[in-house]
Amino acid sequence: MTTATSEPTASLTEPPAPRPPSRRRIWLGSLVALLVVLALGGGAWYLIQRTNEPAAGRPGFGGPGSTVGHAVVRQHPLAVTIDALGTVTPLATITLKPQVGGVLTEVLYTEGQTVTKGQLLARIDPRPYEQALAQAQGTRVRDEAQLEAARVTLARYRTLLGQDSIARQDVDTQAALVKQLEGTVITDRAAEAAARLNVEYTRITAPVAGRIGLRTVDPGNTVTANAATGIAVITQMNPIDVQFAVPQDRLPDIQAQLAKGEALPVKALDRTRTTELDAGTFSTLDNVVDTGTGTVKGKARFANARTTLFPNQFVNIQMTLRTIDALVVPVTAVRTGPEGSFVYVINEDRKVSMRPVKRGEATVELVAITEGLQAGELVVTEGGDRLKDGAPVILQGEKPVAGPRPGASGPRAAQGERRRRPPPQ
Repeated sequence: MTTATSEPTASLTEPPAPRPPSRRRIWLGSLVALLVVLALGGGAWYLIQRTNEPAAGRPGFGGPGSTVGHAVVRQHPLAVTIDALGTVTPLATITLKPQVGGVLTEVLYTEGQTVTKGQLLARIDPRPYEQALAQAQGTRVRDEAQLEAARVTLARYRTLLGQDSIARQDVDTQAALVKQLEGTVITDRAAEAAARLNVEYTRITAPVAGRIGLRTVDPGNTVTANAATGIAVITQMNPIDVQFAVPQDRLPDIQAQLAKGEALPVKALDRTRTTELDAGTFSTLDNVVDTGTGTVKGKARFANARTTLFPNQFVNIQMTLRTIDALVVPVTAVRTGPEGSFVYVINEDRKVSMRPVKRGEATVELVAITEGLQAGELVVTEGGDRLKDGAPVILQGEKPVAGPRPGASGPRAAQGERRRRPPPQ
């Protein structure tokens, strides 16, 4: 007898077993993870290289091989000067005013003409004054004749008095008459001299040499004595002075040089300070300090032979106090930082070093360095705003030297460098 057995059957509600991941998904996941690791590693390497890179080699800090201007530190005579703004002032400005009135008959000058001292410039009708002179001369001659007659009579009276033939009173009266006539003759001579002077005043002459201005009265017009406007103005041009202000701190230096008897040379420059108008010498100082500006007025005299200086003209004055022998650099080479003045010195390896210096006397272009530099060194004059201590530079006129790419190092860089080298001959 056989027994029937039943095999167990799978339940219809049991979930299916999970499928194993495919090889494609495993490969893609590994690739993404590898890329992430490489990106993180590259970023870390770049940050490390960026940190180790010197500041001078970064963009914005001058970059390798920044082109700069340069100058050589040299021993050079440096003039210690005072620069100021001056006003040209003539030695004499004269308004020609008639001393007598009358009709202006002649004008013998041209406007703007340079005249000499004593030159005849104009004439006033002299006839009225010549008549007055003749009248004064006639009066003088008449009174001199009366005086002579009175003297003869006095001599006769004195002879009679010695013979006791006339009273002493008559002699004394005659003597008084002689004295009176002598006074009259003196008055007549003075009136004659005044009339002769008026005749001379009809000739208007130049009291000084100079440049005559524009005419204010034409011939034929009547002029009056001592008119306010006059007939012209003469300005003395040669020599001429320039007045300027000197800082009160410079007074000891100026007085010390004047005490030595040395002449202080002065230059008059134009508005742009590029053209020298004339050269002269310092004359004198005023006797007071202007409390408002802290300056003292000074005056310099110029020959002005070429008439380049004109009255009331504004000029730039440069007065030389003394000349010193010092190490000098251009003014643009010296910079000011938190710790004071400094310069960028260019080393032999074409890298700059920041070096503190002490300034001395200075001019518009050069400045003396009393400490910090030696003759023959190179300093940066242009392009220093982009530099830091240790930055490489290229001098103007030089060609940059080719080198490895920024960031390239190690055996590959060395191998690339060897590849770029030309084969030995």
